[in-house]
Amino acid sequence: MRNFKLSIALLSGLLLVFSSLAFAKVEGDTITLGAAVSLTGKYSTNGKNTKNGYELAIKRINEMGGVKVGGKSYKFKIVYYDDESNGGRAAQLAERLIKQDGIKYMLGPYSSGITKAIAPVTEENKIPMVEANGASRSLFTKGYKYLFAVLSAANQYLEVAIDLAVERNGGKGVRIAMAFEQDAFSQDVKIGVVEAAKRTGSEIVIDDNLPKELNDMAATLAKVKALKPDVLVVSGHTKGALTAIRQLADMRVNVPMLAMTHCDAGKLSKQHGEKAEYALCAAQWHKSLTYKDNFFGNGMDYDRDYTAEYGSPPPYQSAESSAALLVWKDAFERANSFDTEKVRDALAKTNMQTFYGNIKFSDTGQNIAKPMVLFQVRCDGGKCTNKVVAPTKWASTKIVHPIPSWSQR
Repeated sequence: MRNFKLSIALLSGLLLVFSSLAFAKVEGDTITLGAAVSLTGKYSTNGKNTKNGYELAIKRINEMGGVKVGGKSYKFKIVYYDDESNGGRAAQLAERLIKQDGIKYMLGPYSSGITKAIAPVTEENKIPMVEANGASRSLFTKGYKYLFAVLSAANQYLEVAIDLAVERNGGKGVRIAMAFEQDAFSQDVKIGVVEAAKRTGSEIVIDDNLPKELNDMAATLAKVKALKPDVLVVSGHTKGALTAIRQLADMRVNVPMLAMTHCDAGKLSKQHGEKAEYALCAAQWHKSLTYKDNFFGNGMDYDRDYTAEYGSPPPYQSAESSAALLVWKDAFERANSFDTEKVRDALAKTNMQTFYGNIKFSDTGQNIAKPMVLFQVRCDGGKCTNKVVAPTKWASTKIVHPIPSWSQR
């Protein structure tokens, strides 16, 4: 009886192991991917947007024939766990997905911080991860070989503003004023601006730090008034953007071009009305862009389909998350294999266009083919909207430049 019980226990253990491995492997006609996503906690809203983007792409790909490997069609499936908006928890869940569930292909979480927590786990286990919501530049300086990001990195956020200012100046360098928060993200943004200044022969005439509370940039604006730079760039999240608009208007500071992160027409105009007009805001994606693919069409098509599915327009987090699944499909089909090393090598050679933008990875896994978007806040009859003005090739509206002086507005 003792031997019988021992045999049953061993058999149960083996069944658990094999069921776990079978669950994760390509089983029947299904490819299973894993994802730790913030479904609760401070990132829950954006975590839900991330999951919605994944699910919409899964549905579309599966409806359109799935993934073709070795002459057979396979469907995608995702196993989710809630990381509770906590990096430590996310790392534990990544371990669970890989070592208990046997997942061989990963999707990223929401936020740079949680992506940073998961990346060492996937790297150590040599599990490819396509992530869509971690923009921190530091993700691409660790030498990771299994991490691939479809979104533009933080250092790219305001590079496009410098390029646009130079373009508007006949290709000649411009004089730049910049004010940045001291957080890691904004400092990554600053690195990109400094690099763009060097590349274009531009001069940085003001280099200021925003105060910790992000509630007063009068000292910087006084310098702007005196030195008259060609462009002012600001990165201080939403509060910093709102402070900039308020004080530019209060102090009647004229600047030919204003570009910021974390701003959009709705937030700016709600608090400051038409004072926000002509500001340039950096974004990962906008529905009016004319990028196309065979699954979602263009951005307007994606916007329509997403709104029909979820009852509200897609934020960029959803769009980039959907793009991640298109990258996985493309890589599996080019690899024509489920071997993780062959699939990883196929991911590294990605060069494609999606409705979200062009995707091509550097040796560090950074997307080097998709520039950031700049939209300009434009107001009509008290209603302000976003109009894409850069990169010029993808613009839906011509930029108003220079910004009219306060006396002319």
